[in-house]
Formats: sequence, C-alpha cells, structure tokens
Amino acid sequence: MRIYLSLCLFIISALAMAQNPLLADPTIFEHKGTFYLYGTKENKAIKGEGFLVYTSTDLKKWSGPAGATDGFAFKKGDGYGDTGFWAPQIFEHNGKFYMAYTANEQIAIATSDNPLGPFKNDGKPLASDVRQIDPFIFFENGTPYMYHVRLDNGNRIFVAEMEKDLSAIKPATLKECITATEQWEDTEKVQWTVTEGPTVLKKDGLYYMVYSANDFRSKDYAVGYAISKTLYGPWKKTTTPFISRQGLKYPGTGHGDVFYDKKGNMYYVFHTHSSDTEVGPRKTAMVPLVLKNGTIAIPKGKKLIWLD
Repeated sequence: MRIYLSLCLFIISALAMAQNPLLADPTIFEHKGTFYLYGTKENKAIKGEGFLVYTSTDLKKWSGPAGATDGFAFKKGDGYGDTGFWAPQIFEHNGKFYMAYTANEQIAIATSDNPLGPFKNDGKPLASDVRQIDPFIFFENGTPYMYHVRLDNGNRIFVAEMEKDLSAIKPATLKECITATEQWEDTEKVQWTVTEGPTVLKKDGLYYMVYSANDFRSKDYAVGYAISKTLYGPWKKTTTPFISRQGLKYPGTGHGDVFYDKKGNMYYVFHTHSSDTEVGPRKTAMVPLVLKNGTIAIPKGKKLIWLD
C-alpha cells in the first residue's frame, strides 16, 4: 500500500508539473482578446531551439505550444542565434509584431505578421562592443529606447535611444541605469553582481523600472523597482524587493514582465525555482500588482498564481 501511495503521489506531482508551461524569463502579450505566453524553455529535449508560445483567453487555462513552427514562435534557423535563446519581449509596432530577444549572449530583433510567428530576421544581432542580454523596447512619443543588460564587470542595466527602424542603438545615447548596490541585490556578496530583466512603464509623469537581482540560480533571486522623472534616470531604488522568497514562500522568484488583463488590472508574470533543492526546470507564475502613489506592491492577501 505504501508503494502504491508513493506512486500515486509521484504521478500527481508529475502531472501538476506537466501542466505548467515551465518557462523561465516569461512575458505575456495580449492581442484581440488572446493572451500569448513566451519565455526561456529549459526542457532538455528542445533547449536552445527557440521560443515556444502558449495561448489563453482567460489567463487561467493555457494551451499549446501553439507556435507556427512545431509550436515555436521563433525557431532556430529563422534568424540570428544557435544557442542561449533567452528572455523575449513581444510588441506591436507599425502593423507588425516584433520579438526582441537574446541569443548567443547578444540581442536581436525579429518580426512576424502573427503573434504565433514565425518571427524572422536577417541573421544578425544588434551591433555591440560587449555581450548584452534582456532587451526591453520602450516607446516615448514614437521614439524607441532599448533598456537592456550589458555584461561588463557585472550584469548592469543600460538604456539607449534606437534608430527609428529598430536596426541599432545610437551609441552616443547609451547610459547606465542600474547596478547592484542594495543589500537585497547581492545577498551572497559576489564579485560579479547581477541586475537584469528590466521592464519599464510610465504613469503620472513617473517612470518605473521593474528588475531582478542576484544570480538566477540563487534562492534569493528577487524583484524590485526604481523610479525616475526621466527615462534616462537618475533612478531611485526601493531598499527591499516586492517579490521574493520571503514574501511568496517560493525560491528563485524573478525575471518576468508586467502585463494587464482585459479589465486593465496589472500583473507580473515571472518564474520560480522548481523546488527548494532544484533550480530547473523553472516554473511559471504570476501575481496581481497595484501601482499607486509611486509604489508597486502585491495587494494584501493576494498570493502567487501558477500558470496551468
């Protein structure tokens, strides 16, 4: 009987795990009533193959993978990159859908006529003098800016104005925004500190940057935010994260994106570690947020929501 019960618990646990999309660095994009979920896939069978996409109409039940090519919205061979496909951002611009993403520790941008893909580009990354990851394109009065992470004496968040066609950044406009200086951003006192995964939004004249800190393999991987009166900074950080293992009771909470449901309610989608002892495959979750009076917080009593 004990063996039977153990087997049943194993099967139930495996099924629960299988229902979760198991995407790290997730992002959710909404178009015409359908939500599209993309992210970094860690399944060993398809790791390094591109970006899968899942769909939902209610943010409760997800189906897929539903991408145009074997479930992928972008598949290796459709453009730049042959390994390390990380942290995509999807947005609509001038009648096309764009995917800004990381591959080979460089940033590239692909386009498609459909959120399901196939997203394609000419096989070239954006020009850079260093390795760079985690792009987030932000538009101000029609001008694009790219928040991103440069791997130079740490993972450090920068911003730069882009060319109108998104083909390159303007190097003269490059400016550092965030590096690890707070205690929560470097709990293990490492030499190579990490701040990454920026999302930027604007409300009531203030710019908010939501970002993650600590190594993604750390249980203390967490999410904080900073505020600025300009898109270049200076950025004033909060002294504690608003998403962390202390608050949500799950390790490795971080690196996601802000999105809104059909009623305009704000959420943050992110990943957690697989368990207290294993980092991956990382699991996908989300929490509701409230942005009010210059603060971002999880409403009192609200908990982590797993994506199924």
